[in-house]
Amino acid sequence: MSGPAVATGVHERLDRLASGARAHDVDVLLVTGPVNVRYVTGFSGTTGLALIAADGADPRSASPHTALGRQRFITDFRYETQAREQVPDAFEREVVLDDLLEGVVGALGGGGGRLGFLEKSLTVADHARLRELLAEAWQLVPSGAIVAQLRAVKDDGEIARIRAATELADEALRAVLEGGLAGRTEREVALELELQMRRRGADGPSFPPIVAAGAHAALPHAQPRDREIPPDVLVTIDWGALHEGYCSDCTRSYATGEGIGARAREIYELVRSAQQRAVGAVRAGASGRELDAIARTQIEQAGHGEHFGHGLGHGVGLEVHEGPRLSRTAPDKPLAASNVVTVEPGVYIPGELGVRIEDLLVVREGGHEVLTSLPRDLTVVS
Repeated sequence: MSGPAVATGVHERLDRLASGARAHDVDVLLVTGPVNVRYVTGFSGTTGLALIAADGADPRSASPHTALGRQRFITDFRYETQAREQVPDAFEREVVLDDLLEGVVGALGGGGGRLGFLEKSLTVADHARLRELLAEAWQLVPSGAIVAQLRAVKDDGEIARIRAATELADEALRAVLEGGLAGRTEREVALELELQMRRRGADGPSFPPIVAAGAHAALPHAQPRDREIPPDVLVTIDWGALHEGYCSDCTRSYATGEGIGARAREIYELVRSAQQRAVGAVRAGASGRELDAIARTQIEQAGHGEHFGHGLGHGVGLEVHEGPRLSRTAPDKPLAASNVVTVEPGVYIPGELGVRIEDLLVVREGGHEVLTSLPRDLTVVS
């Protein structure tokens, strides 16, 4: 997500952040963490932060309603040119010699107020350092929900990037499957999948691909091994692409022969059916708990409740795991239109097999859009 791509909607995004800050009774919001900073400013470097004034003004200004262009972006010398290229003119860009937090204090000046911070991305050490540097009149207020809630609802540009990441990831797996699975090592398949995604324009994988055959697939986050995939087993492949800063995420389980057995087919069909029912219920207004229960109840009634230990799904965007959550313990809060979520029930029987089927969806009013395109029916790839 380059600066120009962000710039088209930066004023609206900053307005929404400022509105969120006001709603949380925060005077200035300190945005930290590479992903959050990229979301707010378009800057893709690793060292930078932003200051967002609740009144849309320069944090140093005593006058409310100063031009929005006085919001602050702070980085160091290494990223001066990159910041100039990527960060829109809605921000005043500042380059400091070393300590970005000293730049924050300089921008805030000697006044006072409530400074919101993102508790998941500001370390304990940096919090202590900031408290040491700030004037006593400044109060530090945990405010991570402001950015998290904004990031959870994607705009059209974000959805387009996630869709593009999903399409190239699907194309990459199709290319890998043309070479078959049986006789290749799990690690070989995972490496080729990553290479195929990069060849199609991905910045890289959105997470290390999972390729797990037979009993190894009973580990939900199995690491690919230098072990050949045998015939007549189920193989779970979980992969995603990172494209223009945005992630995709998908899982399929394949058979490496017709001789996988009746029990494997039964488990596969259970997961497929539960996943299809849950996908069918995704819509704005449904809660993550409600959707999780749809798939979980069917799996429990089939006697495999103990073999489905993770949540049904999660949000996807600049990070492959972000809000909202679809699980038994998720907040009882309705999904919103333009949330992007996974639906991925699984059954994992230790020492025997594992099946997971996952799709990536855009939540819509009255329904949803499925971004992933690979078939869900059991497919034999020898």
